[in-house]
Amino acid sequence: MDITARRNTLECTSNPDSGIDYMVNIEGHIDKEGATRTVVLLRYVPDKLVLDAGSFGVYLDKLGDVGWNVPEDLAVTIISDINNELVPRWVRISVSAPDLAHPAVDTHGVVLEDRQPKWDNSGLLSRLKQI
Repeated sequence: MDITARRNTLECTSNPDSGIDYMVNIEGHIDKEGATRTVVLLRYVPDKLVLDAGSFGVYLDKLGDVGWNVPEDLAVTIISDINNELVPRWVRISVSAPDLAHPAVDTHGVVLEDRQPKWDNSGLLSRLKQI
């Protein structure tokens, strides 16, 4: 899939109040016919832009058209696209999928986190459920 076309599905609007820190949560899934359901949780603290939740759904649909070998590949792609288009102050991507590699493994999950240099709001982040 073309990276520009994929990223163009992420529609952003102006942050209604960029002077305060607040958390945005968008949870969705990738459901490809004949495959397992992959859950994606996006959490971010906006800077100048906020993401349209509906466009994130369209984006996840596009990602479902790609065969991802491991959740790590998917998570790295998502955080790279979000950082490029949205440029949040802080972002966490969680990807969780059933793992069919072995009967003893139920779920394969990945969590990636990034932040802008010098941004810190430990009070806000301390309220988040630990990974």
